[in-house]
Amino acid sequence: MQPLYVIYFFGFISYPTAIFAVITSCIIYRSLPTNPIPEVMSISPIVSCLVSALVIAALLSMRRFMPMDHPNHRSLHDTPTPRTGGLSIMLGAACGWAISWPQPEQIPMLVLAISLSAISFVDDFNGLPIAVRFCIQVASVAALLCFTPQIPGGLPGILVALVALLWMVNLFNFMDGSDGLAGGMAVFGFGLYSFVAYDAGMVSFAITSACLASASAAFLWFNFYPARIFMGDAGSVPLGFLAAAMGLAGWQGELWPVTFPILVFSPFIVDATVTLLKRRLQGKNIWQAHREHYFQRLIQMGWGHRKTALMEYVLMLACGISALLIRHTSIKYQMIIIMGWTVVYFLLLYVIDKAWRTYTKEIAST
Repeated sequence: MQPLYVIYFFGFISYPTAIFAVITSCIIYRSLPTNPIPEVMSISPIVSCLVSALVIAALLSMRRFMPMDHPNHRSLHDTPTPRTGGLSIMLGAACGWAISWPQPEQIPMLVLAISLSAISFVDDFNGLPIAVRFCIQVASVAALLCFTPQIPGGLPGILVALVALLWMVNLFNFMDGSDGLAGGMAVFGFGLYSFVAYDAGMVSFAITSACLASASAAFLWFNFYPARIFMGDAGSVPLGFLAAAMGLAGWQGELWPVTFPILVFSPFIVDATVTLLKRRLQGKNIWQAHREHYFQRLIQMGWGHRKTALMEYVLMLACGISALLIRHTSIKYQMIIIMGWTVVYFLLLYVIDKAWRTYTKEIAST
């Protein structure tokens, strides 16, 4: 068997096995008279981290047979780099979920995420048409909403949830363009989800999130500058899906207000949304690869991958702390914090835009 087919076999056997393990653990969970002891559940994030690291090591050992992201005029890296690191995050998390006995209501969300990762794994290898990818994403989000308790607002509320979920699915993918950025957002975002859930006594939800954060941390070790492997669609698409799905589940479970996940993931939401709206207004194709995101412009102006990622981590931490502060406050104070961050983001984007105009003028004059 040729090495390339070994990789295909590895991917297509691993994903169904991961789904089977998660569903089986749910069946066993329901047959138990009491919940599993926390000591057993607590090892799940450790397992997720170790499995993720081992899968990356295996993928890197087959580097020359992997789909590579080759440098071009729209990319920010200089050497061909494998782009299937997301496989390690999802398989690592799935192993942790299988050990932690996820609650039945979490199963549809987790199975859909693993399925999205499997389809995106195929896309990383062969490239699927945009229409096919989008239809699969719509079907996955619609399926999730079918398993979701009633959403306030009736049909308009469901449509808003559908659009928001679809945007988050693609948002992570759009922002996966710099060493350490998407992996760092996953660690901060799902780490905060885990912290809040644990603080509220929802241990299963906390462990589910912690498995994602720890698997992402293992990936980040290999993805931070200089990156040895990229996340690819196999990781960015399901992570975006889970960021939105778990945010929605936490809101419905009264873990946090709806503003909490928005603020936690706002570093990605703001950059991607503003950039894509600007491109749309300029008549450009929003699906086409480009280098116009604000983080990309910082790198091009000389900040580099490392400094840009560290600056983004500071921003993620500040947003996370603010999100924690608004958890138990009234709508009035939540809106004050959101408006404050709106001003902060406006100023940040204005400064970067101004610096970019100066930079491009200097380049044009040389």
